[in-house]
Amino acid sequence: MKKVIGIMSIVLFLIVSFQSMIAGLGNAISANGEASGSAGIMLAICMLIAGILTLVSKNSKGILITAIVFYVIGGITGLANVGSYADLQIWSILNLIFAALLIFSIVKNKKVKAETK
Repeated sequence: MKKVIGIMSIVLFLIVSFQSMIAGLGNAISANGEASGSAGIMLAICMLIAGILTLVSKNSKGILITAIVFYVIGGITGLANVGSYADLQIWSILNLIFAALLIFSIVKNKKVKAETK
């Protein structure tokens, strides 16, 4: 599950960053004072970092927790700045879902290791 989340995050980074650049350009042209394009770029960077960390963390719980923190930071940043770029809400919720799945993965592995002892 961790590999799938990591690869999906890296692929979605490209999509989210492209959409965010276009949304930021639209915000700049219309001078509406929104920051949804910039927040989308921040979300995409957090998603990329978390995806790489998720792929790198084999059995390291610390690296996985760091990835979870990046997913949560990206999700909160996106949700706080949703404006005319409505897709940002979808990507933010997806980041929070990824964080929840990784937390579930840690808890599940902890229970499995406790049962084998």
